[in-house]
Amino acid sequence: MTDSFAGDKKTGQSILGPWERRFIDWGIPKVPRPILSHHLTMVTVLWSAGTVLFGWLAETNLMWMHAMSAMVVGQWLTDSFDGSLGKYRKQGLVKWGFFMDHLLDLVFAGSIVIGYWFLVEARWLTFLFLLLLLITCATMAVSFLSFAATNQFQIAYYGIGPTEIRIGYVALNTFVFFIGTDVFSWGVPVIVALNLVAFVVLAAQTSKNLWRIDYEANVDGQPRP
Repeated sequence: MTDSFAGDKKTGQSILGPWERRFIDWGIPKVPRPILSHHLTMVTVLWSAGTVLFGWLAETNLMWMHAMSAMVVGQWLTDSFDGSLGKYRKQGLVKWGFFMDHLLDLVFAGSIVIGYWFLVEARWLTFLFLLLLLITCATMAVSFLSFAATNQFQIAYYGIGPTEIRIGYVALNTFVFFIGTDVFSWGVPVIVALNLVAFVVLAAQTSKNLWRIDYEANVDGQPRP
């Protein structure tokens, strides 16, 4: 007998998780009846398009960085509410919601990288943005592939989850607005390095965990060739 699908049951706790949960529980009953969970999920398409657009506009006027931040806040709001609203309204879109929600999360993460890419001219920075996009996709894949193997979906590690990362984006946008795009010359290498280290650590831990599960599942205690 296989385990029931657990994609709607996240494991791991972020620093802001408890406060975020209280806010969601408070707000869910107040969502207008015509708005359903899949509406909130699909709005990420608009947040993603807006992020790319405002990144392009910020190339000539950094005031648009605030509009990019608004896209991040909007995506956090709809992404936080969609699953809980579906449960509250008993829509039953569990597997579709898992698929589309996280597919669009990946699209949104890519749109942020593209939005920042408009703000740099140096060829080597362009390469680093491509590398950052690859690392971002690979890091998200760790969670998805681990879930496929364990049926436990974890998106928060060491107290850092999507909400904390979004706050980082807003802080970066505000910083760029006041300091200027020169910050990317040293900021991008630092961000790439930190993301690469995080990816390697998560991938190694996940690999170790799955190895242990396979090891314990064998009657002779040895992994199969």
